[in-house]
Amino acid sequence: MTSPPDPAALDTAPYTRPDRATTRAVTGEGPALRAAYRLCRRITRRHDPAIYALVQLMPAVLRPACWALWAAVTALDDLADEPDVAPAERAARVEAWTRALEHDLVAGTSTDPVRHALVDTAGRWRLDLTSLQGAMAQTRQDAHGLRFADWAAWRAWCNKEVVPWVEQARHLFEQAGAPMTLRLDRQADYERFVDGAQLTDVLTDLSTDLAQGLLLLPQEALESFPGAETDLLQGRWSPPVAALITELTALARRRVTRPAMTRGMHPGAAIVLDTAASLLRAQLDAIDAAGPILLQRAPRASLLARVRVLSPARLRSTLAWRLTPLTVPGPRRPAVTANLPSPAVDDSGLQPPPPHLSGARPPQIPASRMPAHVAIIMDGNGRWAEQRGLSRSEGHRAGTAAVQEMIHGALEIGLRHLTLYALSTENWKRSPEEISELLATLRRELAENPFRDLDVRQRWSGRPERLPQDLVHLLRHEEARTRDRTGLTLTVCINYGGRDEIVRTAATLAQAARDGDVEPHLLGEDDFTRYLPLPDMPDVDLLWRTGNEQRTSNFLPWHAAYAELHFTPGHWPDMDRRDLWQAITEYSRRQRRHGAVPAPSTTPEIPRTVHSHPNCPPDTDAVKLSGPSPSCSRTGVSARTQR
Repeated sequence: MTSPPDPAALDTAPYTRPDRATTRAVTGEGPALRAAYRLCRRITRRHDPAIYALVQLMPAVLRPACWALWAAVTALDDLADEPDVAPAERAARVEAWTRALEHDLVAGTSTDPVRHALVDTAGRWRLDLTSLQGAMAQTRQDAHGLRFADWAAWRAWCNKEVVPWVEQARHLFEQAGAPMTLRLDRQADYERFVDGAQLTDVLTDLSTDLAQGLLLLPQEALESFPGAETDLLQGRWSPPVAALITELTALARRRVTRPAMTRGMHPGAAIVLDTAASLLRAQLDAIDAAGPILLQRAPRASLLARVRVLSPARLRSTLAWRLTPLTVPGPRRPAVTANLPSPAVDDSGLQPPPPHLSGARPPQIPASRMPAHVAIIMDGNGRWAEQRGLSRSEGHRAGTAAVQEMIHGALEIGLRHLTLYALSTENWKRSPEEISELLATLRRELAENPFRDLDVRQRWSGRPERLPQDLVHLLRHEEARTRDRTGLTLTVCINYGGRDEIVRTAATLAQAARDGDVEPHLLGEDDFTRYLPLPDMPDVDLLWRTGNEQRTSNFLPWHAAYAELHFTPGHWPDMDRRDLWQAITEYSRRQRRHGAVPAPSTTPEIPRTVHSHPNCPPDTDAVKLSGPSPSCSRTGVSARTQR
């Protein structure tokens, strides 16, 4: 929610203008475009002086683009928050602004100055604005008012509302040649920092939001202080309200105090984030000191407090960026996307997967018998290649076709989660040549992106250490681009180890206990799950391994504790979607006990018919699945986990 303007300028030193050549390079030659950027600068400075002050710590070449991005956020936020306008009308105005942006991206210009600057920024810096779709859709929903049952729902709102815009700023740093490299082993710190920043913003804007009947705090927090919700909505400062505010400011302070967050980061970027944390803490001091005034107007940190933070930061950032050669963008090109989807339409251009070449269709599996999550150890690439007199690297390249087949098959049969084991932490013991080729194959597959038009949400699990930085950026970019897709969730495990994941989670949980976020003696399995790198990943129902090996190899030990195991002799490059369907069909016939005595089953057994598969050896039969049309698979060795 937009904060009221602060008349006190946060600048503690005069604005340092870049040289004329740099100015024209980043704001365009035309007077209309330069005027549009100047307006974006004024909007940023007026609506959020703290953001403006942080932008001033960035390289001069990046500032106009940051002003354009923030002015766009402000324009949408103002439309969603406009007083004395019905929620439906506010939502319609947000959608109209977003549709106009879609048109402007195609045209390469706009009659609206904020959109004009944003379109120019997108083309000049090669920004992919499709990742903002979810944030714009969330802003549209905000116009109808918001309520959160618990902190999880509140954090989901924060991530959808804020993170996509932050990622655009990160991309700007990368394009300028000064990447804001985020240590992925500190991902929990970044997420908590975002939580703390947003909570600080909510507390600052409490009076403005309450005037509109909004209370952007989760019920879970309010219920801990009986009477606080009613008092807040009626504008009364009471002991429960005071206790609630004290609790929330302390929580926000812990969230934004993350000294390890910027370790290993470029000094300039680290100064920006460290300064942001210091400004947030100064703002929290002001909230603590406001008392009843908090319900009447937004508190602001004192000028002296801001000067103490910003003056040394200005000096340090100037020195840091002088030591960094930066890239000034060339002539503007069309934006990466020419059709930003409307908030009312979610990925309308997505296509169904192509059918199997044989015409085979997936079997009809009852919903109650379908696994929610299938995990695959893709084994046998190297041996497949060696049997054919090829290098092991050729086997890894051949395995990418099987990956595409599995994703197509998962979409066709309606699987919700598919996780693939691509590179383990133990695989680094292999030859440097093989590892190099495997990483090149992963990089090539991500760059070509054969799933761009499929309803696939792509995620990565693993450690960033030892991985090439460009591969890490590609992985994170695809995560951001597909974050709002609702079909298949595809998780690729790269540089992943199951025990390592558990150790890292335990370390994060220990830190959370030290910060007072959890009570150690009350911890349960659900608490541990919340601190995993991917806390929303469901338990594995079916774990399938190819390559004639029968072990789980440190793959998803927490999630696969009760997985049904399925082992097949064929090497991974020989697999296609029919093998996935066969594995799921085999799963559907099993009785899952989870330690209990199973109830008598009333679900009819899925019939099986034996026939010869052209890829099977002469002495091997395969299973024919019932369904609209036959599909087949090579038989394998299955192992049922003992309950």
